Amino acid sequence: MVTAIIGVLASVALPAYDQYSNRARFSEAVLAIGVYRTAIETAANRGDINSVADMDSGQFGIPPYQWFSATDHFVGVFNGLIFVMWRFDGSALQGVTYILEAQSHIPPIQWVQFGSCMNLGYC
Repeated sequence: MVTAIIGVLASVALPAYDQYSNRARFSEAVLAIGVYRTAIETAANRGDINSVADMDSGQFGIPPYQWFSATDHFVGVFNGLIFVMWRFDGSALQGVTYILEAQSHIPPIQWVQFGSCMNLGYC
C-alpha cells in the first residue's frame, strides 16, 4: 500500500518538478533579452530610431548578435524583434524560443511576447 502511494506521488511530482526546473532554467534566456531591450529603449528615447525597421543588432547602440556556443544562447534583434533561442545542449530546452516584438519606435515602447516557450510553459 505504501509503495503504491509513493509510486502515485512520484508519477505526479516528477513531471511537475521537471516543468518547474525547466521554467527556472529558461529564465536565463529570458534575462538575456534585457540588455537588448534596454538598448532599444535608450536609442528610442535619444531619438536615434525612426522606425521599427531601424531596430537591428549592431545599430544605434544595440548589441551585436550573440551566436550559439556550448554555453551561450542565440540572441539578436532584427526589425524590432528581439529573438532568443536556447543553446543546442541536448536538454529539453534545446531550440526553445522567446521573442519580444516592439509595437512602435515611439517611447514608451510597448512589447508583445511570443515564442515556443509560451506553449511549453517556460515563459
